[in-house]
Amino acid sequence: MGNRDLESRGTWKNNRGAPPPPPANYYTSSSPYYTESLDKQWTSWLVPMIVVANVAMFLIIMIVNDCPKHQNLSIEGKCVARFLGRLSFQPLKENPLFGPSSSTLEKLGALEWKKVVNDNEAWRLVSCIWLHAGVIHLLANMLSLVFIGIRLEQQFGFARVGVIYMLSGIGGSILSTLFIKNNISVGASGALFGLLGAMLSELLTNWTIYANKAAALITLVIIILINLAVGILPHVDNFAHIGGFLTGFLLGFVLLVRPQFSWQERRHLPIEARGKSKYTIFQYVFWILSMILLIAGFAVGLVMLFKGENGNDHCSWCHYLSCVPTSRWHCNNR
Repeated sequence: MGNRDLESRGTWKNNRGAPPPPPANYYTSSSPYYTESLDKQWTSWLVPMIVVANVAMFLIIMIVNDCPKHQNLSIEGKCVARFLGRLSFQPLKENPLFGPSSSTLEKLGALEWKKVVNDNEAWRLVSCIWLHAGVIHLLANMLSLVFIGIRLEQQFGFARVGVIYMLSGIGGSILSTLFIKNNISVGASGALFGLLGAMLSELLTNWTIYANKAAALITLVIIILINLAVGILPHVDNFAHIGGFLTGFLLGFVLLVRPQFSWQERRHLPIEARGKSKYTIFQYVFWILSMILLIAGFAVGLVMLFKGENGNDHCSWCHYLSCVPTSRWHCNNR
């Protein structure tokens, strides 16, 4: 997934056409896209820690996998990069992403419908977020996390970004399990799409502080659509992407709300001289609606999941959201 930081930069002007002098605590982002007003820029440490944790978890997976010890030469072929010993990869015919076997991923917490529903292993909704199918999968997700997550954490702090990351990952896991019955699923893509969704809702709910609004919105929407379009390829869990995106989109309205620019500019004046409320009416409306939809969505999804319902029974065309069959490939995601 190729994701960029997409916030818009511009110049604020007063009635005479000249930019107003910034207040003492006015912060201009180093991003070439936008200008914002903040008390301070947070130091990003959570996102780097998540990257380290994912890399460490992948090393543990490969040690447990131990391809030279467990491979079946007559069926699979030779391990890749055997000089790595226990860290060598499964044969490319089995795993083209340079990673472990599916049985190892399943053992260590991959998302699987039967395990979650029949064996009551709900912890897999979380554990699968920290597993990756191979080096290529890991690199793609971690590079995306660095591009998106560090900027968000610098702007909003580790707590809010951490909540969005984890809840989006869980939301993606729930939707994936409801619709995919025959395959296992791993990866942080749902959580990453949650951060993308939060970027979009942050732009919408804080619309008054942005310049070049249309350009920022169009660019961000295009990147989201491209990433979702990639998800219709086989062996890609687009339900995790969609579930994570929707969760993050709603959470952005709740957790990433900024005061209006006009209020921020005049907030050190007496209350009677400020003239503008801190937040707009539509920010309050989005906050309330998003909280309702979040709670309802998680409640309905979890109830359906643990009742063992198949989401495809309620939506006959939804399986096309994760894989569209063509003459070159077939889909088995129902």
